[in-house]
Amino acid sequence: MIGKMILRTVRGLCLCYLTLTTPSLIAGDWPQILGPQRNGIAVKETLRSQWTSGKLTPAWTAPCGSGLAGVAVAEGTVVLFHRQNDEETLSAFDAETGKPRWNRGFATTFQAAIVDDDGPRAVPTIAGQRVFAYGAQGRLMCVDLKTGEALWNRETHKEYAAPGGYFGAGSAPLVEGNLVIVNVGGPKGAGVVAFDVATGKPIWKTSDELASYAAPIAATIGAQRRVLVITRYQLLGLDPVDGQELFRVPFGARGPTVNGASPVLIGDSALLTASYGIGAKFVRLATKSATVTWENELLSSQYTTPIVYQGLVYGIDGRQDGGPVSLKCFDPIPQKLIWEQDGLVYATLIAAGDQLLVMQTDGILRVVALGKGQYVEKANLKLMPGTTRALPALANGRLYIRNERMLACFDLRGE
Repeated sequence: MIGKMILRTVRGLCLCYLTLTTPSLIAGDWPQILGPQRNGIAVKETLRSQWTSGKLTPAWTAPCGSGLAGVAVAEGTVVLFHRQNDEETLSAFDAETGKPRWNRGFATTFQAAIVDDDGPRAVPTIAGQRVFAYGAQGRLMCVDLKTGEALWNRETHKEYAAPGGYFGAGSAPLVEGNLVIVNVGGPKGAGVVAFDVATGKPIWKTSDELASYAAPIAATIGAQRRVLVITRYQLLGLDPVDGQELFRVPFGARGPTVNGASPVLIGDSALLTASYGIGAKFVRLATKSATVTWENELLSSQYTTPIVYQGLVYGIDGRQDGGPVSLKCFDPIPQKLIWEQDGLVYATLIAAGDQLLVMQTDGILRVVALGKGQYVEKANLKLMPGTTRALPALANGRLYIRNERMLACFDLRGE
């Protein structure tokens, strides 16, 4: 008993040590990939506590073009990034009604080398009154949130001679202070590039690392701001002011592999995970160094970023393109598996209060209780036909998902 109390105290102190960036959070906003704090956890959301399994009717729907990018939501505006004909298009809708507000398109000639989909991959980022989107050919776009007016754009792959990767560019841009930071993947020191939010002017660039599909995150380590970027083969710790590389940890493998999940902060450490035989690493972070605590295949997730709740990790193990898929709950410090639920279809995750939304790629939503010693499923809901691979968003109790042709909004608000 005393040992458990000491462990809880140590974890509590660790959580004070390292925190995510927390720009003025507004309940109901989902302004970027993985939500307000880029960790898949909704802020001040109250979902229904009583569920009935079956089919759920959407509150509204809207047609959409090709692409694998989920939506961002802020100030009552839903921003969808998709391809319409020969343009990568940002489309805005009223969050409550689905009424279209504006469209802004940018020309593209992108053709995917491996998959059929030719649309954008990265979730847009809303910061203040600006929307930042990163297209599949490396075009970084900035438009006005209210009107869709194009403010500036940069063709990063052309400017920095960056290769396209297996599926085109797909790492969502990060806004940190007055910079928008992008995992470009260019040679000659252009692996990660920071641009001025207002003008698009390049401010700094660093590393020769190729790009991944994982979104970078910002955190306070000790008293210092840091940007954590998972590239093709490394975890980089950068100073956001000037891009100085402070530490790196090898992560990834050569060959047909992908790093798609963002790093997850747990106390003074970061959890990294990937499939393709790569597995997981638990890395202890300091302001200018990083040390691997453990590495194994406790969690091997193709692209889903795991959720942390009360010190435990909830993650999807497996791949969308074949093999068994399960939902795991484990304690990362002693590397102890608490429970594992087999037989799932590959899914992405959102936590709201003590409930976990497990959004499967076959259009089925499982609602699972958090904080239990076993798998407890509260509902199994069929939401959409087709493939729902794009990351979902949860804003003001509304869940936004999309398949190949349609964006749909579902009301999950509490009683």
